[in-house]
Amino acid sequence: MDGDESLARLRADAAQKLGTEDIDAYSVDELGARIALCRAEIGRCEARKAFATQHRASAEALFSKG
Repeated sequence: MDGDESLARLRADAAQKLGTEDIDAYSVDELGARIALCRAEIGRCEARKAFATQHRASAEALFSKG
């Protein structure tokens, strides 16, 4: 397994762990905090995705000029 595969697996494991964690014992306040954290992470991921999409489009536009 090369470094990229290992890193991808670690990322998948972290996301999977979050989704499979037993949350039955969490209080309403703890659940609210967890939801806020998840929403913040989703926003961060969406912002990074938008940046990467724009960056790729800019690079493709630059290199496709001929």
